[in-house]
Amino acid sequence: MSVRGRAAACATALLAAAGAGGLAAQVPPGTAQPERPTVATHAGTVAAGWWEVEAGVEADGAFGSASARSYSAPLELKFGVASHVQLTVIGSVQRPAASTLLGDITVGFKWRLLDHSRALGRFAVLPAVTIPTGRSALGAGTGETAGSLLLISSRNLGPMEMDLNLGYTRRAGDGSRAPRQATLWTASFGGPAHGSLGWTAEVYGYPATSGPAGEASLVALLAGPTWTVRPSLVLDTGFIVPLAGPQPRALYAGLTQNLGRLWGPR
Repeated sequence: MSVRGRAAACATALLAAAGAGGLAAQVPPGTAQPERPTVATHAGTVAAGWWEVEAGVEADGAFGSASARSYSAPLELKFGVASHVQLTVIGSVQRPAASTLLGDITVGFKWRLLDHSRALGRFAVLPAVTIPTGRSALGAGTGETAGSLLLISSRNLGPMEMDLNLGYTRRAGDGSRAPRQATLWTASFGGPAHGSLGWTAEVYGYPATSGPAGEASLVALLAGPTWTVRPSLVLDTGFIVPLAGPQPRALYAGLTQNLGRLWGPR
């Protein structure tokens, strides 16, 4: 799961990735499939009847003064409800100032439509709804119900995996508390480094939004190592730095743990 992104803007429009090939249809059940730490997600889904958790912590403004820092702890639960469908529930704990608060909750279904497309590799769509459970007045949430759609293309480039996302979010309300429309694009890459160590790197962007709560566009770089402790458990850590726009510098750390089978034959 993204350290900062999909709970805030689980978003998209259409995507075309040229080339041949695509990823294998699915990894063995019980194998962790990290979506974190990148803003992007991959097109894979948790095996039917199995579930997985992703959790982390991010410190925004980590390289500045203590008074300018804010913290978030995202939590994502993923349930395999069918062979190509995953239920995703995302929440978070926010500490924008002196208070620790619950953020908004996002619920979505990732549907893997293609596994070996020449144009799109492995391709999935993720429609979602965000419920404004956070206290927006204190900086923990947008205060608006939102619907979003994320388009996801994943493919192998030798030992490396590439994930491309495009997103679109539409919020209720008049735009005074949060922009009524927002978009997102990401290009994420990852692969093995040495033994159980790996790496991930991503460039992502949030184009400018309009209205009373409109924000300037931003582009940022995220990168860091990963450690596969065992097939069901992957740890990650790293940094986020701005390339353009108002993205704060940040540090993050977290884990992805496959929790086993919930239902079905063993």
